Amino acid sequence: MLTSPFPDVEIPQASVYDDLFGDLSADDAARIALIDPATGAETTYGALKAQIDAFAGALAARGVGVDTVVALLCPNVPAFATVFHGALRAGATVTTLNSLYTPGEIQKQLTDAEATWFVTVSPLLPQALAAAEAVGIPADHLVVLDGTAETTPAHPNLRALLTEGRTPPEVAFDPATHVAVLPYSSGTTGIPKGVMLSHRNLVANVAQCRINIDLKNSDRVLAVLPFFHIYGMTVLLNLALKQRATLVTMPKFDLVQFLDNIQTYKCTYLYIAPPIAVALAKHPIVDQYDISTVHTIFSGAAPLDGDTAEAAGRRLGARMMQGYGMSELSPVSHAMPYTRHDIPVSSVGTILPNIVCKLVDTETGAEITEIGEDGQTRPGELWVKGPNVMLGYLNKPDATAETLDADGFLHTGDVAVYHEGDYFSIVERVKELIKYHGYQIAPAELEALLLSHPKVLDVAVIGVQGDDHEEIPKAFVVAAPDSGLTEEDVKAFVAENVAPYKKVRRVEFIDQIPKSTSGKILRKDLRARETAREAERAAAQ
Repeated sequence: MLTSPFPDVEIPQASVYDDLFGDLSADDAARIALIDPATGAETTYGALKAQIDAFAGALAARGVGVDTVVALLCPNVPAFATVFHGALRAGATVTTLNSLYTPGEIQKQLTDAEATWFVTVSPLLPQALAAAEAVGIPADHLVVLDGTAETTPAHPNLRALLTEGRTPPEVAFDPATHVAVLPYSSGTTGIPKGVMLSHRNLVANVAQCRINIDLKNSDRVLAVLPFFHIYGMTVLLNLALKQRATLVTMPKFDLVQFLDNIQTYKCTYLYIAPPIAVALAKHPIVDQYDISTVHTIFSGAAPLDGDTAEAAGRRLGARMMQGYGMSELSPVSHAMPYTRHDIPVSSVGTILPNIVCKLVDTETGAEITEIGEDGQTRPGELWVKGPNVMLGYLNKPDATAETLDADGFLHTGDVAVYHEGDYFSIVERVKELIKYHGYQIAPAELEALLLSHPKVLDVAVIGVQGDDHEEIPKAFVVAAPDSGLTEEDVKAFVAENVAPYKKVRRVEFIDQIPKSTSGKILRKDLRARETAREAERAAAQ
């Protein structure tokens, strides 16, 4: 087994609320917790805690408690912190929803999570209301945060609930077993499933992250990655609150607004996904802003190639770091330690404290332990065990058993290598590896190579069926405007830099690579596009 280079840390036996706010000092209470660029409004830690307590009290007075599931459909605004932590303070379980969801998608999650309360904002009310009515959530259980007695008279609103001045309830539960949050994840396979994360899972992961990530109370964090996603929930929201840093919230990503917020609010710490790193490295507009206050950029949610990471870091004069995780890990298991400068930025860093890992051969199931002459192991599926590993999937014992083994190891479905020096690199998802004539090809490797081409703005690679029914790599390329880049240019560039079996054999130019809100390439959308074309070709023959 592979262990962390850092000693174990103490995991508080506490709820998320008690861990984050139980020791709030008078000095910290006066610090700014949240800034809303839309209004310039600032919320101190003292005010935030008071709002959380009041919201918890208002919910408890209406019967919300340890058996209640509260759904939260809300972009990154300061009120998210109030209602999210207020619901946890009341003992409820919070299931967070993607702000881009359709009414049908919202309805599915509300049903599966068995939510009986729903919190949203007025711009998302039409789809929220449609879903709530479909599952039988009454109007007085649908809270519209920015509503008023005039605009949303049938629904409670945040201001009215807070001004009731209710005392937060006394609640009792076991932090190790009580489900705090239910984010939804597809896991290694299949449809989205409710990931049961306990209070201990979330508290543990904040304690673990504090060792590798050097966030301080003097930092200002630009919070653009969504809080509803586990990355934003733990690493942006909870870690920043634990460290008493300041969060500058952004409801959605817009490059100009992103740069303007950094300049205006003198942000120092950026948590991003790879598409933002590509923009920081390549987009000309970056040079028009003074973003020199940024000292650290931390990328997660999907693999980021080393060249792009280094280019983004150089351009901003900031340290570039990466980490690795997934919803089922609360989410972080690996991160580049701020104390180490010898680890390449293309890696995801070291194992966090209190975690052990295995690399397992995807063909034989044997554990990989030998380090080769090149200073690294063979690739293998990454297995993780630690206090941040989920309790399981909600009402999915079979899916849980497929992912969590009897020894407590979570099978991530990601292929990694371990390097001398205690650090890891993620190669690819097991299910996304392309097999060509028996050879395994990692799409991420080809994507990283193509992103180094000056005429390529973005790229995604998937396996498609070739003329001989063999799986072959196809690249979907976003070319720089007026670059004149051709399919043959792309193929030749790859062929010059990889082994023959890894060559890109088809190229398609598109306007935009489909990606999730957390920055992951939506390969399923590209595969669906390809499948539709195959069907059209077959019908025409």
